[in-house]
Amino acid sequence: MTDHEPTEPATDESITMSNREPATTAETASDEPTGENADADADADADPDPDLGPEPDPNVEGGRPAIAATDLSHAFGDVRVLDGVSLSVAPGEIVALVGPNGSGKSTLLRFLARVRAPDEGTVTVASTDAGGGRARVGYLPQQPGFRAGFSAADTLEFYAQFVDEDVDVAEVLERVGLADAADRRVGALSGGMTRLLGLGRALVGDPAVVVLDEPASGLDPGMVERLFDIVSALADAGVAVVLSSHNLGPVERTADRVVVLDGGRFVADGDPRAVVESVGAADLQTAFGDLVATEEVTGR
Repeated sequence: MTDHEPTEPATDESITMSNREPATTAETASDEPTGENADADADADADPDPDLGPEPDPNVEGGRPAIAATDLSHAFGDVRVLDGVSLSVAPGEIVALVGPNGSGKSTLLRFLARVRAPDEGTVTVASTDAGGGRARVGYLPQQPGFRAGFSAADTLEFYAQFVDEDVDVAEVLERVGLADAADRRVGALSGGMTRLLGLGRALVGDPAVVVLDEPASGLDPGMVERLFDIVSALADAGVAVVLSSHNLGPVERTADRVVVLDGGRFVADGDPRAVVESVGAADLQTAFGDLVATEEVTGR
């Protein structure tokens, strides 16, 4: 567990998405294969009911979550990858989604980021706009893509034009450890640095919710620690963080909750120590092998 405390969302207003694609965002407005910002327009999505918002959750401190997914189900052809899963995340909470390859983690994260819609179920994000007009989710996909000829700073400047707030690109680059690479072309960045740039893109516009798909993939141990420090700082600032990762050591030290997905369902959900103790394991790495049914856990 970390020492930060979940905080209240700014308002109870929210945007609800169900069974449809999201409104135009920085990602859909560009020619990049993936995007990091999912905005929702209140005029298109908001219910006129002033009490609209994620339903109070007894498991969420303060009552209302920053983001709530309810009864999500999805299939690719005959393969059902999600089967009625529900998840609520409080402001300032870090939830780590873990599971074997092919368990549906990336699919679920895309739904939470609202870059795709599930076959069934809803995703609701609380608005932090005083007028209840907009709700933003920052998103880092598993394979972020950028224009190779742009510099790191150019890239964030490009995405900054799609948010209403003024964006201090230099501050964002500093935040993710890329200040010294601001003028370096994307094509010259290492894989790990490209992922950090993707994290920076997810933070453009100060989203209230950040969804990170394998953010530590391709990073050296020092960068992994840096990344999880950034995640902790986001939570300390009241941002709700949902991430997937196979780096279970940092997950165990950093996450407030660990949710284990296997076979389209959650097979465990609790603070890291509770999940470990539920199977009598010594650590999360060992517990993971005991909780999932697949043989793919070897070596993790």
